[in-house]
Amino acid sequence: MGRNVEQWLDSNENDEWSCMMRKVAAFHHKHDFASKNGHDMGYRIALTVEELGELAAAITKGKPIEECAEEMADILILLMGHSLAMEIDLKAAFESKYERIMKRSAITGRLGIRVTEYQN
Repeated sequence: MGRNVEQWLDSNENDEWSCMMRKVAAFHHKHDFASKNGHDMGYRIALTVEELGELAAAITKGKPIEECAEEMADILILLMGHSLAMEIDLKAAFESKYERIMKRSAITGRLGIRVTEYQN
């Protein structure tokens, strides 16, 4: 089980992930996301799609790499916020998923390489 905003704010771990999560929790606390529909996952997914579109536009329009990095940071912050909203331990989920994907084979399709359990 993950932590909510208050639990992250009260935590004192100093590893990089925990420091990042506390920053995202501080952002959620500052703007009171929990009581202003900011933790509604339908709304949050719509924001994520919007941010993915901004990243795609930055890449396809050849924007400076700094702009692409900023759009990626927006997506990362949103995903970390999703884990707050749903009280998911995102780091544990990452570690578990990483172990699984490292065991997968890669396939090359028309558009490039995929590492997936999907079989042709």
